[in-house]
Amino acid sequence: MSRKPRVRERRRSAGRAGRRTNGAPVGSIVGAAPVFAALGDETRLGLVVRLSADGPLSIARLTEGLHVSRQAVTKHLRVLEEAGLARGMRVGRDSVWEMEPQRLDDARRWLSHIEGQWDDALGRLKRRLEGR
Repeated sequence: MSRKPRVRERRRSAGRAGRRTNGAPVGSIVGAAPVFAALGDETRLGLVVRLSADGPLSIARLTEGLHVSRQAVTKHLRVLEEAGLARGMRVGRDSVWEMEPQRLDDARRWLSHIEGQWDDALGRLKRRLEGR
């Protein structure tokens, strides 16, 4: 008599979608994709670092030291804005940009959640390999 292998299905229940685990919103991890996509570009990541360190800055100040035009910096800032990472405001003739710390905090929580999942999985693997 041959045994049929058991197949475990992962099912999502409607009640789990909004539950939080390790501080990360489980159902909204898909919402993190635009944040990580925006941070995945070297120029945008540099702008985030600069705005986080120096506070609100004009496009002219943000362009200093970069080898890109003001127009290119503006396009990068718009991507950050669409991802909810930065916001711009008019101050006289200048556009001044600042960080939106909430979205960075969300990204930190998502990464922390994923880190916890990996730690748990590696712990289970270690225990299995050690025969505990």
